[in-house]
Amino acid sequence: MMPSRVVVLSPNWLGDAVMALGALGEVRQAFHDGTLIVAARSPLAPLFRLVPQVDEVVELPHGRAAARGGSGQHRLAAARADVAILFPNSFAGAWLAWRAGVPERWGYRAEARRLLLTRSVPRPRSPRHQSEYYRTLVAGLGIATGASPAQLAVDDDTRSRAARLLADSGCDPGSRRVGIAPGAAYGHAKQWPPERYAALIGRLAVERGATAVIVGSAGDHEAGAEIERRLERDGLQRIDQGSGRARWVNLIGRTDLPLVTAVMASCRVFVSNDSGAMHLAAAAGSRVVAVFGPTIEDETAPLPLGAHRVLTAPVWCRPCMLAECPIDHRCMTGITVERVAEAVAGL
Repeated sequence: MMPSRVVVLSPNWLGDAVMALGALGEVRQAFHDGTLIVAARSPLAPLFRLVPQVDEVVELPHGRAAARGGSGQHRLAAARADVAILFPNSFAGAWLAWRAGVPERWGYRAEARRLLLTRSVPRPRSPRHQSEYYRTLVAGLGIATGASPAQLAVDDDTRSRAARLLADSGCDPGSRRVGIAPGAAYGHAKQWPPERYAALIGRLAVERGATAVIVGSAGDHEAGAEIERRLERDGLQRIDQGSGRARWVNLIGRTDLPLVTAVMASCRVFVSNDSGAMHLAAAAGSRVVAVFGPTIEDETAPLPLGAHRVLTAPVWCRPCMLAECPIDHRCMTGITVERVAEAVAGL
C-alpha cells in the first residue's frame, strides 16, 4: 500500500539542504498522490516553505531548545507520517523518528542506527557530489530517479519587501547588482579575505558601474564591517555623487531567509565562498562565482553543475578540509581580485 503521508528529515546545514532539493523532487514524484512533509531545524524551516512541492513543514527545535528534548518528538509525531526518509546520517535523526512513532524509517546504514531503521541502504564508498549522495539514497530505496529537482519560489510580497529594502538602501531598480557573501559558517579557512572582497567591489563599481549587495547572517558581521572599513579607507564613497546610486550596500544581519533569497534573485551575479549562501544564491537563480579554498569543489560546487564559475588555487595543501589554516592561507590568497572580476564579467 502506498504511504499517504511521507516526511523527509532535512539535512542540518543550509548548503546541504539546498543540495538535497534534487532528491526531494524525486520523493515528490514517487509519492505524487500523498502528502509530502519536511521536518527541519527552525533556522532551515523557512527554506522549505519556499518549495511549492512541499505540502507541510514541521519545525524542529535546535540549540538549547533541542537539548531540553521532547518538543521535536511531539511535533514530528503530530505530523502522523507513515514513512520517514532520513537525509541526515545521524543516530539522532533515526532516534527522533523512532520515538515519534513513525512506522517506517528509511535511510543510510550509519552510526549504529541500523536497528532503528525499517529499510536501510549501504552508504556509497566512492566520492560524489553531495546532491548525488542524497539521490543515491532515494534510488537505493527503490524511488525512480530523473525527476526535476524541487524548486524555490518566492512570493510577490517577499519580492516587494526585498525591493523596498534595496531601494531604501539607495539601490536603484535598474542597477547592475552583484551579490557578495563574505562569510562561511565552517571557519575562516573557507573565507576569501575581506580586503579582497573590498577590492573587488571597488573594481566592479568603477569599471562596470555595479552595485555590490553584501549579505550574510549576524555571524558574518565582522567580515562585512571589515569590507566597509576597507572601502572607506580607499576613498570609495557608498553613494556615487554623480548618479546618486549606491555603489555598495551592507545587508548582513538585516534579512530573514525568504528575504535574502529574493535579494539574491535580483542579482545578476553572486560571488561567494563555499557556503550555504553560495548554494542558496544558485537555487534562487543567480549565476555564481564560487571561491573554493580548503574544501572539495567536486563534492559541493553550486548547482546546476557547469552553470557557474568555480575558482581554486593550485596549491599542494588543498583540499585539507580544515576550519582554520595552520600556515599562510595560500589556497585563498592565491585567488586574485583580477581573476574573480574576470569571472564576474564572464557571467
